[in-house]
Amino acid sequence: MASTKVCDQTGLGHLGWTRYRADMVRLQDIYAKHVAAGEIAHDPAQEAILPSFEQIRTALMQPQKRGFFRRAPDPPKGLYLWGGVGRGKSMLMDLFAEATDVPKRRVHFHAFMQEIHSGMHEARQADARDALAPVAKKVCDDVRLLAFDEMQITDITDAMIVGRLFEMLFAAGVVVVTTSNRAPKDLYKDGLNRQLFLPFIDLICERLEVSELASPTDHRQGRLAGSPVYFTPNDAAARAQIESIWDGLTNGHSQSLELAVKGRLVTLPQYHNGVARASFYDLCGQPLGPADYLKLAQTVRVLILEDIPRLSRDNFNEAKRFVTLIDALYEARVQVIISAAAHPGSLYIEGTGSFEFERTASRLQEMQAMDWCQTEQ
Repeated sequence: MASTKVCDQTGLGHLGWTRYRADMVRLQDIYAKHVAAGEIAHDPAQEAILPSFEQIRTALMQPQKRGFFRRAPDPPKGLYLWGGVGRGKSMLMDLFAEATDVPKRRVHFHAFMQEIHSGMHEARQADARDALAPVAKKVCDDVRLLAFDEMQITDITDAMIVGRLFEMLFAAGVVVVTTSNRAPKDLYKDGLNRQLFLPFIDLICERLEVSELASPTDHRQGRLAGSPVYFTPNDAAARAQIESIWDGLTNGHSQSLELAVKGRLVTLPQYHNGVARASFYDLCGQPLGPADYLKLAQTVRVLILEDIPRLSRDNFNEAKRFVTLIDALYEARVQVIISAAAHPGSLYIEGTGSFEFERTASRLQEMQAMDWCQTEQ
């Protein structure tokens, strides 16, 4: 049996649930073994969700009958699991996906939708009459299970095609399991032409079991408890501490994520389970604006931002972008972990804009409180 290490309960990533034979034990048993080993903390709210996952897993892994007169069984209903950040939704999804031995994809919802848009663009270039149809067919041909992280709709282009896409998936028997920070009724809330999106919400509620993971415990905050979130100077010791925080939140498991904003892409070099990591140059050295930072703040719940230099008239444009970025993160209550050349009050002390930066410095100070992102404004 492979060894494991103590892990962040918000997502077990690559730790290897497959060390258990999929047909030997229930998810409840796997969960209990990890609790007994001290690898995760027991959470009654998490445990209460496991039977729903297990029911889907059992149905999916039934042998497929073959033959002209044998009709395949109807696919099970999927699951829409929503709740606050850090409650363990992704960890439960990891457990379920790794233990379900069927053709499947485990993918972040944003990344999946970007693939769909890219495929549709290629289909249009090939003069397809319906650009979505061949893209959806390829997904349906490849998988029986789609496991999404963090379903949220913030882009009108996603909102306008997601209903048809999911109708095609369900018609082909693909089972969808997804996590979200929002209840279905709050998807695309206040979005443009939202009335056209409402049938998709009805479809979700019809084809997926909707369950709230109502745990009182934010396991992610527990992981950060006692750790500083602002490191200066930006030296080897600071880099080592940030690396330790990153490993604790993601178990070293990440991939890049591209956010589509008004026809362009904003790249997060490292991302996993709501946690992003980028350098000052990645986000402030590029020609990004308020819409980009708003999309970023809507997407991530924790941002590790590294290598913030001293700011002055020499990097005035970068400093302005930094102010806009912090404003967006502050308003969205995103937890920020920073390494910088100086303390907030000493980052920008001379040149045009230094007076206006005082508000940003004040916000950076406020955001260092460990319970800051949980408080109401």
